[in-house]
Amino acid sequence: MVERQHSFVGQVVVVTGAGGAIGQSICNRFLQLGASVVALDLEFKESPVHEGCHAVECDISSEGSVQQACDVVRKEFGRCDVLVNNAAIMSPVCSILETSLALWEQILKVNLTGAFLTTTLFGRFMLESGRGCIVNVGSVGAANPSSSAAYGPSKAGLLAFTRQVAVEWGPLGIRANSVSPGMVRTPMSESFYNDDEVLKARSGSVPLRRLASTSDMANAVVFLASDDAAYINGHDLVADGGFTMASLSNLPK
Repeated sequence: MVERQHSFVGQVVVVTGAGGAIGQSICNRFLQLGASVVALDLEFKESPVHEGCHAVECDISSEGSVQQACDVVRKEFGRCDVLVNNAAIMSPVCSILETSLALWEQILKVNLTGAFLTTTLFGRFMLESGRGCIVNVGSVGAANPSSSAAYGPSKAGLLAFTRQVAVEWGPLGIRANSVSPGMVRTPMSESFYNDDEVLKARSGSVPLRRLASTSDMANAVVFLASDDAAYINGHDLVADGGFTMASLSNLPK
């Protein structure tokens, strides 16, 4: 059986939050498949993982900053075929009563308003051409409360926004979907998982008995952006190894 490869040759893909581990993996996967990749983040430290990308510093919570990034893309490429809204910030462990208004607004401004700004501004390229695809990176925390009171609601809002775009812009040739990761092992969390007991407990709670890699998330994003998903619109692809379905099976025996 011949392996089928998605192709993005000739397409321009914009990825927000490209400086993080998942963002880097998404960028690299699209590059491997022939896309011209525009990597957006607040700042970029020199790193070979972004070789081949067109890196643009951008604060997605600022309309002016996003507009400047759009202007760069229009000048350099003249189009945007795929937008991946991956940028997000995580609040510290914080209950509802411990969450200040400032923290609440900060989380929503980046995780939800940021996606609104990039979608409405970069989406103009897609509306002009009559085709395009948006993939938002959500979280299983959207449907499963966690120890961070503001994070889950911000991601729940992102999933609702995804469906809104799918319904409004579907007739205009633009698809919108989301990927909701479960527990992902990244360099940032590596020190946490260096604790063998923590790693064993977390991995054991997932039916596949492992944490996700960043490439698992990148592959899910690429699938939704590909022609193989041409009839998928307004869908949330939960990529958690079955974690959120296993609560009863994980109860103490």
